[in-house]
Amino acid sequence: MMYLLAGDIGGTKTILRLVAATNDGLRTDFEKTYVSNEFPDLVPMVQTFMAEADEKLGKLMQPSRACFAIAGPVVNNTSKLTNIAWNLDGDRIAKELHLDSALLINDFEAVGYGVLGLAEDDLHTLQPGKPSEVAPIAVIGAGTGLGQGFLMRQNGKSTVFPSEGGHADFAPRSELEFQLLKYLRDKHQITRVSAERVVSGQGIIAIYQFLRDRGLAQESSDLAEVVSTWEKEAGVTPKTVDPAAAISRAAQQEDDSLAKQTMEIFISAYGAEAGNLALKLLPYGGLYVAGGIAAKNISLITSGIFLDAFTHKGRMSKLLQEIPVHIVLNARVGLIGAARCAGEL
Repeated sequence: MMYLLAGDIGGTKTILRLVAATNDGLRTDFEKTYVSNEFPDLVPMVQTFMAEADEKLGKLMQPSRACFAIAGPVVNNTSKLTNIAWNLDGDRIAKELHLDSALLINDFEAVGYGVLGLAEDDLHTLQPGKPSEVAPIAVIGAGTGLGQGFLMRQNGKSTVFPSEGGHADFAPRSELEFQLLKYLRDKHQITRVSAERVVSGQGIIAIYQFLRDRGLAQESSDLAEVVSTWEKEAGVTPKTVDPAAAISRAAQQEDDSLAKQTMEIFISAYGAEAGNLALKLLPYGGLYVAGGIAAKNISLITSGIFLDAFTHKGRMSKLLQEIPVHIVLNARVGLIGAARCAGEL
């Protein structure tokens, strides 16, 4: 039996998973989460993890391959993490851990691999469409930024192609969104606005500020305190508050009109951008919406706003109605993807 090592590496926390490759697929034998900055490098963390796995499972196991999903850019199998002083090199890691190979991939690339390993209850299907096993699969995910990519399946293997589609231009579709575009250009003194500035965690805050500053909805005292604290902490790391999360929670309680309007505009823009990606790829293999924002706002996502914007593409609307659309509910999708990628090395 072959063992694989998978990791989801972040500046704050790192999740490691030991996986057995069996005839029936991949089986998780041990998993643990560590505080990243408690270790000087990934290698001693993995060594600690393997020692704990050996003790827990009662036998010594040596993984042969590893794949680590990195929250940051990866170039030539190396990565310099932005929020922690780690300089990672896949070849060095493989040598020091006695692995046959160790691959570093971007965390959203790992999500692309991971969607193929999800169970039925890991997904909420917004639109069943007419799935095809030979067509591309698209992945989009709003979080800190806006990740986009696609994957192809051929000869039993998957290849994920990342993209920078989140940095394409934001395309307003209504007078209100045109005003939002102008607001963001003026506020940030920029000449163009990317989709990511609207469809992301920072986008939620930006939409809220726009509606508040234009007097289009009344601000509650609770959210006013959170957002004001965040605004005063500009340039300070880490922040003491998370206004995007507070706004989405208030919107789901339906007693805050400003938060509700904010999330409705955000989800509509999210659906429209997912539709733009679908038009370019025609992913009849499925379009998967990942990232924590969608899963944490499932009641708003399933209200019809997202899908209406997704399919509202004029003469191409019928095409998009045939594309399967799924919301990823499993927060470990990147870790699943890293394990699948290790298995295919």
